[in-house]
Amino acid sequence: MLDAKNTWDNTRARAALRSMFDAAVASADPFRVLAAHLPNKPRGRCVVVGAGKASAAMAAALEAAWPDVALEGVVVTRDGHAAPTRHVRIMEASHPVPDQRSEAAARAIMQAVQGLGPDDLVVALVSGGGSSLLALPAPGLTLDDKRTVGRQLLRSGATITEMNIVRRYLSAIKGGRLAQAASPAQVLTLVISDVPGDDPSVIASGPTVAPSGTAEDAISIVQRYRLDLSPAVHRVLEQAVLDQKEHKPQPDPRNRVVMIATPLMALQAAADKARQLGLAPLILGDALEGESQVTGILLGGVARSVHLHGLPVRSPAVLLSGGETTVTIRAGESAGKGGRNTEFLLSCAHFLGGEKGIWGLAGDSDGIDGTEDAAGAIFAPDTLARAAQAGYMAEPYLRNHDSYTFFKAVGNLVMTGPTLTNVNDIRLLLIA
Repeated sequence: MLDAKNTWDNTRARAALRSMFDAAVASADPFRVLAAHLPNKPRGRCVVVGAGKASAAMAAALEAAWPDVALEGVVVTRDGHAAPTRHVRIMEASHPVPDQRSEAAARAIMQAVQGLGPDDLVVALVSGGGSSLLALPAPGLTLDDKRTVGRQLLRSGATITEMNIVRRYLSAIKGGRLAQAASPAQVLTLVISDVPGDDPSVIASGPTVAPSGTAEDAISIVQRYRLDLSPAVHRVLEQAVLDQKEHKPQPDPRNRVVMIATPLMALQAAADKARQLGLAPLILGDALEGESQVTGILLGGVARSVHLHGLPVRSPAVLLSGGETTVTIRAGESAGKGGRNTEFLLSCAHFLGGEKGIWGLAGDSDGIDGTEDAAGAIFAPDTLARAAQAGYMAEPYLRNHDSYTFFKAVGNLVMTGPTLTNVNDIRLLLIA
């Protein structure tokens, strides 16, 4: 039975929001979900490779599940996201822009899968963030070429799916090329998804999966966002178009891809926690995209409808959504501190204007919103008023993309540290 509306206050609402967020993150813990998806133990060698913010934790979970298998291999994760392992080598590299360590890690991983036979098994541990961590330039390109493209994509407003399509055709390891290098060994790819639609060719740019987007798609994205690319990059993309017309690689039927955690699974875990707390959960979708500020206004409007009209769900309720919104820094705009979740939340709070009975939390499940040290933030009906008393008005901080500074000033950041998993963003709006 749902609780009466008047029993909700700031303390209870904030605790409920944080417990739902934590439940979503916990649902993607590799130590909880990985072992159930392992196959029979191989007759030959077992080589572990991988990339992503969760890859080190996935490797540690694999070692715990298979203590009697002679594991070997290399995985790369983001700085600060390593986990202790006994047999699998853990490397760290830069995110979201690759560095020299990203290239070294990619070369080490490609070397690890050389010379394998049909009785050997490659377990590829793939999660979000892997695209920048595996930076092996295609022939004719340098790492600086790839970094320049990556920076332009991050500032362009392109979606994560579009970014990965371009990255894939500038790489010598992505777009299934890692699996090709491992042949004739069997490849099992275990994936923690952080992308809308859970397309395995998009997550970490699909190092073991044939690409879904074409090289022509990559060129269209470059043109759409008016990226200023070097002649070498244009040559590689144009050659990829020609190669794709002549030959399309066929997937190996022995290779499998298994999703072990996804954004929808995380939202469902949060919804289960909501029911325990006396809230009616409504999952709006796991693949919401668009500008963070616009999405904040849109979902704020839905929350207001729930509060005023009981539609599309009766309160007390919580609106849950996932997916990756975008922060576009346009020419002439300032770029303060913050990420897509804090910007979404500040926009939502500003739209609601301190409306009573509505609270919100938005955070990245990996514990890092953008490049700052917070997972996200939380707002209450009194947040804007408290901020104004301290001299912080929401509008200029939205205009300058400085949402982290705003929420830090009022003590409303959500700090988790690296969670060692990644199922994209978790947005929660609680309506009493």
